[in-house]
Amino acid sequence: MSILVALHALAAVVWVGGMVFAHFMLRPSLGPLEPAHRLALWGRVFARFFPTVWVALALLLGTGYAMIFAHWGGFAALPLYLHLMQGIGLVMALLFAHLWFAPYARFKAALASGEGPAAAVQLNRIRLIVTINMTLGLINAVVGPAGRYLG
Repeated sequence: MSILVALHALAAVVWVGGMVFAHFMLRPSLGPLEPAHRLALWGRVFARFFPTVWVALALLLGTGYAMIFAHWGGFAALPLYLHLMQGIGLVMALLFAHLWFAPYARFKAALASGEGPAAAVQLNRIRLIVTINMTLGLINAVVGPAGRYLG
């Protein structure tokens, strides 16, 4: 169980921490760059970060459901806060899958064909989804450890 908890926590830190870094540190720091350079840099960042998110997502789902069955014996005995954590996590997973297959795919295609304005539109869509997922991830970071104490 301790290995499952550790892997689950590490995967959450990587995903949510990466979104916090991108949103609050990287994005504002890129403002002075020319749009073409900014888009190219985001393309390189996403090409590294998003595959890592897939690994983190697989670990989160795998370890989360393993803990549900190993510790709680399934969903029937699961406390409300863990149902909430699971629901938020599934919404995050679906949002990330949408991001990957829709705006990110269009962003990469626009970037590859030199269509900067089209890439910028997709970048804004990606930013919105990342902002939503970051917020949900931070909520889950509170619900998970504090939920048992919230009543």
